[in-house]
Amino acid sequence: MARNLRAFAAAGTLLITIAGAGPALAQKSGGVLKIYHRDSPASMSILEEATNSTEIPMMGVFNNLVLYKQDVPQNSLQSIVPDLATDWSWNEDGTELTFRLRNGVKWHDGQPFTAKDVKCTWDLLLGKLQEKLRANPRKAWYQNLEGVTADADLTATFHLKRPQPAIIALLASGYAPVYPCHVSPRDMRQHPIGTGPFKFGEFKPNEYIKVGRNPEYWKSGRPYLDGIEYTVIPNRSTAILSFIAGKFDMTFPFEVTVPLLRDVKAQAPHAICELVPANASANLIINRDAPPFDNPEMRRALALALDRKAFIDILTEGQGDVGGAMQPPPEGVWGMPPDMLRSLPGYDPDVPKSRVEARAIMEKFGYGPDKRLAVKVSERNIAIFRDPAVILIDQLKEIFDAIEIRAAFFQIT
Repeated sequence: MARNLRAFAAAGTLLITIAGAGPALAQKSGGVLKIYHRDSPASMSILEEATNSTEIPMMGVFNNLVLYKQDVPQNSLQSIVPDLATDWSWNEDGTELTFRLRNGVKWHDGQPFTAKDVKCTWDLLLGKLQEKLRANPRKAWYQNLEGVTADADLTATFHLKRPQPAIIALLASGYAPVYPCHVSPRDMRQHPIGTGPFKFGEFKPNEYIKVGRNPEYWKSGRPYLDGIEYTVIPNRSTAILSFIAGKFDMTFPFEVTVPLLRDVKAQAPHAICELVPANASANLIINRDAPPFDNPEMRRALALALDRKAFIDILTEGQGDVGGAMQPPPEGVWGMPPDMLRSLPGYDPDVPKSRVEARAIMEKFGYGPDKRLAVKVSERNIAIFRDPAVILIDQLKEIFDAIEIRAAFFQIT
């Protein structure tokens, strides 16, 4: 629905350190980076959790096969670089993607990393192992994946049902870490074992997450930090006040609003503050298996009811763009251009016109003051999700006197 601009702030010296400044600055290794965290995740298992509340603190514990180059601001197929894989190649018809893997990499418990771990990870995601993931939020990513074979100790091949060049973009995301074959998915929830620069330390729900330096990391000289501490503070204002007071070195990247960024600039002038384009989207997801929304015309009515620009104006003071499911150009690579986007239901800038059409659809199905449609809006009870949901409810109430809204905000624990 809306692509927001991600704001974050960081204390100057530490931002330089984590950004990997050149040796001319003579930065010293060591120290613990302190960040506030917006949420207490259900577990530490990236593969089983749906949000970056787990991915952000745990990604440093793991490695991917490939990764987006971290100092390139725009993700694309061209910005993908090796991580646990040294290189990769396709077969002639584009249905086999083969990775050659690094030699000498060890899991945090000392076991060697091999192609069997790659196979086990995607067998787990495909549901092929006896042990199962408790939840599998990215199962749909791999619908075109037939399976993975360990062709040798350090060679693994992804076998696709049909050509899919962009599957490597999924493998480069923060939600595609390689898991160890010898550790149960159950154990990965509370004490994950990875190959990454940081070892899991401690997770105390609703309080903190701690990771510490892996002294045997396969990238020489990394990591620079001794550790990272994530303190759980769900309230945005409380977290920002703590940052301003010097209790944290860096903010949580997706939880600084434009007004809060102004507060940081005014009260902590030494902080480095940036507005960075990010694909932080607010989307209306409809349960299309539940009548009457199993009818595409009813789903169309909801789409036509939305004033997307109003979301941007309220939530980001206008500093965002109307977009589809993918981040729009110029920041995004795969998003729809504006002309194409405007042709979709509900994306016409003439909102009153769209709402007239939406009302007509509701009336056609017999809904009105004498027959009200009950709609339940469910959302996570944290600000970045709750605030758009409140606006959504207000818009639907304003437009359809045929709709009765019930809201449910829930906390994932």
